[in-house]
Amino acid sequence: MPVACALYRYPVKGFTPEARDELVVQPDGRIAGDRVLAFRFADAVEPEGADGLESWPKSRGLALMDFPALARVALQFDADARWLRLSADGVVLAEAGLDDAGRRELEEAVTAFVQASPDARRLEKEGVLPLRLVGDGVTARFQDRARGYVSLHGAASVAEVDAAVAAPVDSRRFRSNIVVSGAGAWDELGWSGRIRIGDVAFDVQRPIGRCAAIMANPDTGERDTRLLRVLTTEFDQAEPTLGILLLPAAGGGVVRVGDEVVLEG
Repeated sequence: MPVACALYRYPVKGFTPEARDELVVQPDGRIAGDRVLAFRFADAVEPEGADGLESWPKSRGLALMDFPALARVALQFDADARWLRLSADGVVLAEAGLDDAGRRELEEAVTAFVQASPDARRLEKEGVLPLRLVGDGVTARFQDRARGYVSLHGAASVAEVDAAVAAPVDSRRFRSNIVVSGAGAWDELGWSGRIRIGDVAFDVQRPIGRCAAIMANPDTGERDTRLLRVLTTEFDQAEPTLGILLLPAAGGGVVRVGDEVVLEG
């Protein structure tokens, strides 16, 4: 029986995850506390529209796709105190609250980190600086897709990718909310209809097409393997794909590590 073996949420878009024992799935199809903050370009601090929904394109803010060095920045976020700490290589870059002064401190620290990284040239484009930390620290809104979604992948699928390349590949590269063990490699791509994880029913939406973010080593922040090409050539995919997107079928609920995954069809 497949089970949820690991759960993650990502308080700040593009930065390191929080491993959780349980996740609250909101009725709107997002994980509570997930992507509640984002560092956006100066000309992209307001949402765009997409079919009547707010959209925050990752190409207009800090994201691993274009800024792989962000993988080196560890974070601690206290949601109750609205307090964020960022560090790299054991050195604290900044720790501050989400008031105006705290946001400026965090923005300046992240800007300085990126400017000292191999990704610095991307900050030189018109409209990028100054970076702005947006979000209230509560509302999940900075997912890659306007609809949000809960993301899931199988541990066995990642293990097959790891075996195909010299670089270390683990689930952190794929930044899913839910990781499932006990299913065969790539089985999740064939799931359809409804699945149940613990007490929460989900409708399967579609597979997840992948971007350059998966090429960033989550420890070094370097692009150390061409995983997009590996997925298409080694695994005969038309487009690089790993994992699936889900939406709650009936109001959300709580998913816990160890919950069984039942395919209801």
